[in-house]
Amino acid sequence: MKLIVGLGNPGAKYARNRHNIGFMALDRIAEDHGFAPWKSKHQGVTTEGRFGAERAVLLKPETFMNNSGQSVQAAMRFHKLEPSDVIVLHDEIDLAPGKVKCKTGGGHAGHNGLRSIHAHIGPDYDRVRLGVGHPGHKDAVPGYVLRDFPKADEGWLDDVLRGISDGAPELARGDTSKFMNAVALRVAPPRSGTGKHKPADPAPPTDTVTDPVPKTAPAPQKDTRSAMQKLMDRFK
Repeated sequence: MKLIVGLGNPGAKYARNRHNIGFMALDRIAEDHGFAPWKSKHQGVTTEGRFGAERAVLLKPETFMNNSGQSVQAAMRFHKLEPSDVIVLHDEIDLAPGKVKCKTGGGHAGHNGLRSIHAHIGPDYDRVRLGVGHPGHKDAVPGYVLRDFPKADEGWLDDVLRGISDGAPELARGDTSKFMNAVALRVAPPRSGTGKHKPADPAPPTDTVTDPVPKTAPAPQKDTRSAMQKLMDRFK
C-alpha cells in the first residue's frame, strides 16, 4: 500500500494558492479514480481507493504546512508503513511552472512542509516536485507561494493536474518513467498527423532545350547530265 500525501494549507482562503498544488493534485486523483469520500483522520483528511490491485491512501494534512510531518507520521503509524511507502506531492519554486520531476530522498531545500516531514519520518521518501516558478528574490518567496495562481496559469495547471491523475497508477506502482510519460502526454502532447503524404513539388523548369526530332533527309535527285557534261564539270 502507498500513502500519497499532497501538501498545502487548509481552508478556502488558501485553496488556489501556489502552495496548495499538492492538495489540488490529490483532489483530481480522488475524483478521477473513484476514491471514497474524504474523511477527517490523522490530523488531516484522507480517502482510500485502488489503482487496479494497488491499494492507496491519499492524505491532505490539516496541520498547516509547517507541521505537515505530524499528520504524515500519524497516518504511517496507523497503516504500519515505512518511509519508502510514502509519496509526497508539493510545490517547487526551483522548477519552471508546469515542470514536474520525481525524486527520492535528499534535502528539503527550505520547503517548510518537507522540513517538517523530514523531522518526523526522515528523508527517505519519494517526492513529486511540481514547478510553480520563482518570484526572483528569496525574500519574495513567502508572499509568492501564498498567492493564488493567476488566470494565465490555468491552462498549464489543468494539464499538469490531469497528467498526474493519469499517471497515478504508475506512480503508486513505483514506475516513475511511465508516470512522467503520462504527465508529458498532457503537458506536451505529440502533434497529430493527417496520415497523408505531402505531394512532391513539381520539378523546377530548366533552360535546357531538347533537340527536335531530326527530319528524314530528302531523297537524292536523279543526275540527268550527259557523260561529256559530267567530265567538263569535274574540271571546272
